Amino acid sequence: MGTENQNPLAFRRVLLKISGEALVGEQTFGIDVNVAKAVAEEIKQLHSLGLEVALVVGGGNIFRGVSASAGNMDRSAADYIGMLATVMNAVVLQDALENLKVQTRVMSAIDIPQLAEPFIRRRAIRHLEKGRIVIFAAGTGNPFFSTDSAAALRALEIKADVILKATKVDGIYTADPMKDKAATRFESITYQEVLEKQLKVMDASAISLCMDNDLPIIVFNMREAGNIARVVMSKSGIGTRVSLNKLVNSE
Repeated sequence: MGTENQNPLAFRRVLLKISGEALVGEQTFGIDVNVAKAVAEEIKQLHSLGLEVALVVGGGNIFRGVSASAGNMDRSAADYIGMLATVMNAVVLQDALENLKVQTRVMSAIDIPQLAEPFIRRRAIRHLEKGRIVIFAAGTGNPFFSTDSAAALRALEIKADVILKATKVDGIYTADPMKDKAATRFESITYQEVLEKQLKVMDASAISLCMDNDLPIIVFNMREAGNIARVVMSKSGIGTRVSLNKLVNSE
């Protein structure tokens, strides 16, 4: 890429995975536009560093195909409704980002031309190269696949350097830190360990896809202002890295 770039960034192109619940705020359901604005400001900070940024956002704040709210619905129908929820969240984030003067494109796996462009891999890459943020909506376009799997798939398709998994805790722990005070955080962990320990990082199909293609995942707390910049600058003590091999200095 040349030697003129002195920016101390660990990556060039990233895919940020955000849960739909991140947009709820203090509500129990739906979208808090003030929270969406705050999330957009964090994403803008990442983009301002010179990175090419793509997003996958979930829809759990509105509807989740495997949740109790789906009741006894047919799984395929419920999953399609969940995909539509991700489109709603994507358009909300697009609006919040464009209010911050950041060019953004929503690309949907389901054809909704009034709201989003269809997902075309080469076009998505071109948007990124032009400095636009790309939000991938509607999952993979297929039922029975989570937005975690969509994040892994899209990251590989656009040749992202890493998946940044935004959560409400500061990494992966030996147990739920909200319930177990003795839980300790991993600085790094392998894909195989995640699968063997059945850690709730991403679903098994997403982890397997990343493992097969050596695509690292960093799990971090996005609720702490500025963390997203610290992650891409490889600041120590931020998040947990999932890869084929543990970091040399990891416990």
